[in-house]
Amino acid sequence: MEWTNFGNKAGKSGFGEGLRDAGKKDNNIVALGADITASVGMNLFSEAFPKRFFSMGIAEQNIAAAATGLYLSGKKPVFSTYGVFAAHRAHDQIRVSICYNKAKVLIGGAHAGLSVGPDGATHQALEDIAIMRVLPNMTVISPADANQCQLAVMNALETMDGPVYIRFGREPMPNFTPINADFSIGKADILIEGKDVTIIATGHLVWISIQAAKELEKFGIEAEVINLHTIKPIDKKTLIDSARKTRAVITAEEHQIAGGMGSAVAEVLSQNCPVPMKIIGIDDQFGESGHAEELLEKYGLSVTRIATEAKNLYLNKNNFLGTNR
Repeated sequence: MEWTNFGNKAGKSGFGEGLRDAGKKDNNIVALGADITASVGMNLFSEAFPKRFFSMGIAEQNIAAAATGLYLSGKKPVFSTYGVFAAHRAHDQIRVSICYNKAKVLIGGAHAGLSVGPDGATHQALEDIAIMRVLPNMTVISPADANQCQLAVMNALETMDGPVYIRFGREPMPNFTPINADFSIGKADILIEGKDVTIIATGHLVWISIQAAKELEKFGIEAEVINLHTIKPIDKKTLIDSARKTRAVITAEEHQIAGGMGSAVAEVLSQNCPVPMKIIGIDDQFGESGHAEELLEKYGLSVTRIATEAKNLYLNKNNFLGTNR
């Protein structure tokens, strides 16, 4: 299947549009801001429903606790701030107040990954997947683009049975999934079918992986590309079925290698279908300031890197597996 970029669009725009559209359908949805309303796309909701929006200031811990109280009062609270502040500053309140109570609170982790760009290491959320997915009762979603982020917000608010964390970026990035596409929490999307190697990606790395698959075609290598937008609960069946078919797996994410999406995939495959595997991500280091494209290239989150690693894994997988497998 051919995938087309409809035009670059920021994930925060999709988040804001999804929240606004969900708010039109459900009067119980309320939103809490952390003094960065427009930066995370929540201005669309605050402008549409000013009486249901509460600006709490730069007080992330208080916001998480207040969101729990609003849930216990019968509301559907949503709060958003930069992913580093949600995952780190408010972690205790998210763990004890929200997750322990299985409170239906939607948390938006904005400016995720390296592609926040010039804001640098302090604002680049590169550990949030690891921190959030380890929490009991927490659902973790990393949409591939702005359209999917919009769908994820609306789907979560309609169906969630506990807290949900959705991470998204600030910079305009390729927006390629149809706005009317099916989106199911916990169900991975097979974007390209292949038989030689599986590329599992999340967030902005999905589009880059699609381009990598096109590069692999030049060498006669048919790559299967999977958009793992839901990291928890993880779609074990799709991952295992693909690994059994291709016998080689590459994962790609805008996050630390340790504890991230690749680690989650490895946990599944190591116990159900061990195959040669390469995890591509940030290798135990902080990011830095720079343009999004430059940073992705510098840290190896590129078409060339993914295609090269996938090609090498495909060519050598029989050496790993043995001739009798």
